[in-house]
Amino acid sequence: MKEAKSASVMISYFLVEADRALLAYKLEENLVVEKSKISHHQKLTAAGLLVAMGVVYGDIGTSPLYVMKAIVGDNGGLQNVSENFIIGAVSLIFWTLTILTTIKYVVIALNADNHGEGGIFSLYTLVRKKGKYLIIPAMIGGAALLADGVLTPAVTVTTAIEGLRGIPVFFDRFGSDQNIIVMITLVIILILFSVQRFGTDAVGKAFGPIMFAWFTFLGVMGLINFGQDWTVLRALNPYYAIHLLLSPENKLGIFVLGNVFLATTGAEALYSDLGHVGKHNIRASWPYIKICLILNYLGQAAWILSAKNDPSILAIENLNPFFQMMPNSIMLIGVVFATVAAVIASQALISGSFTLVSEAIKLKLLPRLKIIYPGANIGQMYIPAVNMMLWIVCSLIVITFRTSTHMEAAYGLSITVTMLMTTILLMFYLLQKGAPKWVAYLVTLFFGSIESIFFVSSIAKFFHGGYVAVGIALLILAVMTIWEWGNIIKEKTSDTVPLKQYVEQLRMLKDDTTVPKSQTNVVFMTPDTIGDEIGRQIIYSILDKQPKRANVYWFVNVEVTDEPFTKEYSVDMMGTDFIVQVQLYLGFHVAQEVNVYIRQIVYDLMKEGRLPKQPQKYSLTPGREVGDFQFIIIREELSKVTELKKWDRQIMQLKLAIKKRTTTPENWFGLEYSEVKYESVPLIIGDTRKTRLRERKVLS
Repeated sequence: MKEAKSASVMISYFLVEADRALLAYKLEENLVVEKSKISHHQKLTAAGLLVAMGVVYGDIGTSPLYVMKAIVGDNGGLQNVSENFIIGAVSLIFWTLTILTTIKYVVIALNADNHGEGGIFSLYTLVRKKGKYLIIPAMIGGAALLADGVLTPAVTVTTAIEGLRGIPVFFDRFGSDQNIIVMITLVIILILFSVQRFGTDAVGKAFGPIMFAWFTFLGVMGLINFGQDWTVLRALNPYYAIHLLLSPENKLGIFVLGNVFLATTGAEALYSDLGHVGKHNIRASWPYIKICLILNYLGQAAWILSAKNDPSILAIENLNPFFQMMPNSIMLIGVVFATVAAVIASQALISGSFTLVSEAIKLKLLPRLKIIYPGANIGQMYIPAVNMMLWIVCSLIVITFRTSTHMEAAYGLSITVTMLMTTILLMFYLLQKGAPKWVAYLVTLFFGSIESIFFVSSIAKFFHGGYVAVGIALLILAVMTIWEWGNIIKEKTSDTVPLKQYVEQLRMLKDDTTVPKSQTNVVFMTPDTIGDEIGRQIIYSILDKQPKRANVYWFVNVEVTDEPFTKEYSVDMMGTDFIVQVQLYLGFHVAQEVNVYIRQIVYDLMKEGRLPKQPQKYSLTPGREVGDFQFIIIREELSKVTELKKWDRQIMQLKLAIKKRTTTPENWFGLEYSEVKYESVPLIIGDTRKTRLRERKVLS
């Protein structure tokens, strides 16, 4: 009997050790996998080239659907454009793609990768040590990028569906009725946002080949048309671009650049998606993408020049050269192809929005939101609140603006702001990398001047719908400002105490058998730690609010690192075996599964003999040596006795109000299946207001 019991204990011991080893192995394996992904992404492969086409170029790849249409339409239509105007327009498109997309982003910005990750927030993490004020361009750029991304599904899908009018059967049945276009667009957008919760791993694998076929289709259609008029190749001469800006034939003047800019709106998304495929695959695939795009624009130009005097074509409402230049026999294929490409472009921007918001949250620029990882890797994420917001706004834009022409008027304004902010941050990156100051300043002046001109030219869009993107950007920026301002106020004035001063009191409480034991391990999530300093409210919760007796007191803080996939920790036990101050270092792309990480740390400390075993008398697992855990989360309420400036108090109240309406801390820290206890404590920031009462004399 004793031998059987001994064997049982031995088996249980090995099971526990195996569980610990497996946990540690999985954590290390995940880190190795993520690092290997980064390394793999840097390699030039055929698969990487295909993925780049499917993920990186969706937005810029659908630009031919509406750019020439917008340029011609805003200049009065086909009947009001000349040969020089069309050649000049394509020349502006070519040189915009060359200067902004090719030189700034493909050549320069892709070098500014943060361990393989790109985008304005990754760039900010690289240079933020240069000055706290750099948070300003990062916030403005991030908000503007999110706002403009909302318009992409609405514009691209609506434009693609409007191509159905070029199909005789459809036109004979519905004519120019825009209601059917709006209904079809709304259904597609609803389906698009509905499938986000299931992840896009399987669908994503098909994006590459489809988009490769799409770009090839763009190039072939362009070649077929401009092959009949090779003179349009003159557009590659920058003379025609400059001439158009100064020509009286250009009724919009410099504001025509607002429409030309639509051809390069996907450049910022290209940089943001750097982490998916790596810069080598982007650089190797970009020449083919650019050639196909330019061929298509040249083809549209050739078709316009040949058709601008045709009365039957001039009579077409909302004419789109992209669809009209297709032979009637493949019009249906072209519309379906364009719709699929529009959906893929929208999918890429939706995924990019999730990534952007996730990075902002982990950089403490936005409140915590529930993040789900439905795919096989951490890059596949789903944020329900963001998905719902994007769907509602996209649908409202389609219902309100109705036609792609009206939506184009709102598109592109805020992305010019993002590009300007990226240029500012790139200047600090170049300086940080040791580039001569004159080079950094010259590069910044060059691109900043061009983007400023595009911004000024896009301002004309404000009253034609641009106010929508600006309004969304300002709303996002307001939330970011409240969050960051609130963090600064709290950091400057919050009350902290040195944990070492309370070691003896915690020892006495741990050994005081007159106080009921709260839990074997009590874990406090500490928002900020500086050395051994922790928030006074945590010590207040342990000693004053309700004495919490436990074997071990844990104080855990999560620091988001500049690297995307860091998974490290440090421990300070202050010379005891009952206080564990843990600092988790997690990359901004890493899920904050605190419960999983604490389990590994417990096993590590016990194995090293720094933490006593915690044998459990009652357990499903015989021989279990790790006790139960209770996570204490402090719910802060701004104290009424706190003396703050009027604006500071308003900001803190707004921040706490927003915080209550976002995801719960246990969801954020991965504690859904742990025992979590909430406690409300007064948040005392700065000085406290003194209150003095006078005793009232009562006459007897």
